Amino acid sequence: MQKVIGIGETVLDIIFKNEQPIGAVPGGSTFNCLISLGRSGVKASLVSETGNDHVGRRIIDFIEKNGVDASCVYVYPDSKSPVSLAFLNEKNDADYIFYKDHVNDRLEFSYPDIQKDDIVVFGSYFAVNPVIRPQVQAFLEYARNRGAILYYDVNFRSSHKNEVMKLTPNILENLEMADIVRGSSEDFEVMFHKTDPDAIYRSQIAFYTKKFIYTSGAGPVELRADDNFSKQYAVDHNNKVVSTIGAGDNFNAGFVFGMIKNHITRENIERGLTEQQWDNVISYAMQFSANVCQSVDNSVDEGFGSAMAAQLAE
Repeated sequence: MQKVIGIGETVLDIIFKNEQPIGAVPGGSTFNCLISLGRSGVKASLVSETGNDHVGRRIIDFIEKNGVDASCVYVYPDSKSPVSLAFLNEKNDADYIFYKDHVNDRLEFSYPDIQKDDIVVFGSYFAVNPVIRPQVQAFLEYARNRGAILYYDVNFRSSHKNEVMKLTPNILENLEMADIVRGSSEDFEVMFHKTDPDAIYRSQIAFYTKKFIYTSGAGPVELRADDNFSKQYAVDHNNKVVSTIGAGDNFNAGFVFGMIKNHITRENIERGLTEQQWDNVISYAMQFSANVCQSVDNSVDEGFGSAMAAQLAE
């Protein structure tokens, strides 16, 4: 079976509602995705970093308890683990403040085993940060040379909008390396001042990669792919939304789960997926995303994960 390797940050998310803390859960964009995959029976490993403190130990323990390999999570001996404050508004969307206290910005990790058709998930500021860019880029090139499928979640937050010009070369390199790209309306509004998926695909994406998924919160999911293929998927508005933290991360998890469930290989992607294959993988993406929005957790609940694991084993 294909396995998943994610590279990204770890953080402790402290969640506020009406200015009062209502929960504290380990998180991080790729982290959330991999925890959901681990709960769903997928073999997964995380390449990341954390501090040598109570938070860091909790994060590593959490990773391992959810069936994800933590052997490539580097623990910095002289630093504190990152923390974020997530403030939920009346729509249960989150505004973030991040706190990071590393002695030096650097990235040290060992490469996990990567084989043909394994899936590498990467994205957010971690994937474009100039300080660690050489290590991240080298890892992505290694994975691509090994025949892995690269899934890029842009996830560019407004807190970095003043760095767009500086980071654009790194963003474009990521787009060029990726086999599949997902981005939200917020990402592209911040980066390119555009929100129309067709305009974004034509002017910013298609030159680099032909497989593009555009999400916009409660709006429909837009797919643009090879040979002018496009499709729109309506979001179910009947689900109760408690928090949208992790919605995009778990869309990614469901998409990757769908790829593995449907035995989609790199060759399939290069040749072009059928409409039925796209329907199947995006259906799983939307199921995972809907589930995580029903709690303040960053990943799908264990009951949902068990049900997905049973499907995977069929």
